[in-house]
Amino acid sequence: MPHKTTILKYIKFLPIIAFLLISSQTLHAQKVKIDGVAVVVGKNIVLDSDIAKFKQEVELRSEGKITFTDCEMLEELMQQKLLSHHAVIDSVTVSDAEVNAKVDRSIQYFTQQLGSIDKVIKSYGFNDLDDLKGELYNVQKENALIEKEQLNITEKVDVTPEEVRLYYNGLKDAGELPEFTAEIELAQIVLNAEPTKEEVDRVIASLNAIKKEIQDGASFKMKAVINSEDPGVVQNGGRYPITKESNFIKEFKEMAFSLEVGEISEPFKSNFGYHLMQLHEIKGNTRVASHILMKPLIPDSKLKETQDKLEEIKQEIKDGKISFEDAVKKYSEDKDSKNNGGLILNPYTGESKFDLTRMDPAFYARVNDLKTGEITDVFYDESGNGEKMYKFILMKERTDTHTADIVNDYVKIQDLALKKKKEEIIEKWSKDKIKDTYIKISEDHAKCKFKKNWKKEINNK
Repeated sequence: MPHKTTILKYIKFLPIIAFLLISSQTLHAQKVKIDGVAVVVGKNIVLDSDIAKFKQEVELRSEGKITFTDCEMLEELMQQKLLSHHAVIDSVTVSDAEVNAKVDRSIQYFTQQLGSIDKVIKSYGFNDLDDLKGELYNVQKENALIEKEQLNITEKVDVTPEEVRLYYNGLKDAGELPEFTAEIELAQIVLNAEPTKEEVDRVIASLNAIKKEIQDGASFKMKAVINSEDPGVVQNGGRYPITKESNFIKEFKEMAFSLEVGEISEPFKSNFGYHLMQLHEIKGNTRVASHILMKPLIPDSKLKETQDKLEEIKQEIKDGKISFEDAVKKYSEDKDSKNNGGLILNPYTGESKFDLTRMDPAFYARVNDLKTGEITDVFYDESGNGEKMYKFILMKERTDTHTADIVNDYVKIQDLALKKKKEEIIEKWSKDKIKDTYIKISEDHAKCKFKKNWKKEINNK
């Protein structure tokens, strides 16, 4: 087993979003009374509760194979805060689009872990989805700053083949060759089950009728509670504050910023269904609006038609009449994978490889027994916004769990060697920056023995 410092370094490069969300929620829930401040690094603080939560998260990610002391956890947090502090000093910038993308991935991660977005909101004590997104935005913005500062520090770092060989031999001689878990690469063909024109017309007519009732004096909120299929309507009556930076769908934001106060929109479409919106007020760059969401029903006959069509496409591939890649181009309706051969990207890493042992259980059961080149049965699925579809999945590539080998795993070993070299560069950078950064460690944590000279404020007294 690798030394625990190595594991800690590896974990540090993962998106520690679970810990960060819990830590952020601590701040959210205790806006007045804040627990003890463990350390101040520049303008950033680490709370006592952060240490315990970080320790819990890291031990969870190492699957209980190794534990860490509070002092080790604190030093790792101080390192993150040092990077964040100097990212601001170095004028590192991140766009709202970058941060919102990270927020979306975080929400997908937690939803997968807990089963539903409602359970995520309830488990972490947020008021609603907007409240959750607001907290995550701040957390992921700091994450992005840290990542970019690390990239700036290590942008010119590279490793030669000789360095990779020496790194591998060093691990081999020490009996610390890593074990690479089973990985798979998947591709898919998707057909969406669309509602009939008659059903779409029915929904639009219903929304227009509701609009007239509201114009004649009915309460928009009451109509939303009765008719809207937005799950948040029970909590907020379909009412939301909206900015151009908000993590709402494009159509929703565009409509909110096109209306006058009091005006009710025409029915408009998004991936969620059809909406009716009323603008209530304008507060600077914020629009406060309510909406009613109605989703066209898709009859069983339409679902069966979509399934049968996809079965025919699958049979064409099996009969050799068309390649999988050509079938993706010709038939698939998934916009995220259609233009790259149907390749499914891991939403948490942005890469095409999936760790088979860390997949969603239902998804794991569907692809676990597939060999390279094999295809699943056609199956029904729904997107996060309720779109109904049928799909089948191709196992493009599969690598079983094994001990690292310099020939077969050269790219992965090269990546580990590069990470190690980057860590050494960042360590050197950190030791230099600590000298010029304000750092204050509380008396409770002054007894810790750190690897770096974080205690300079105390030592200089």
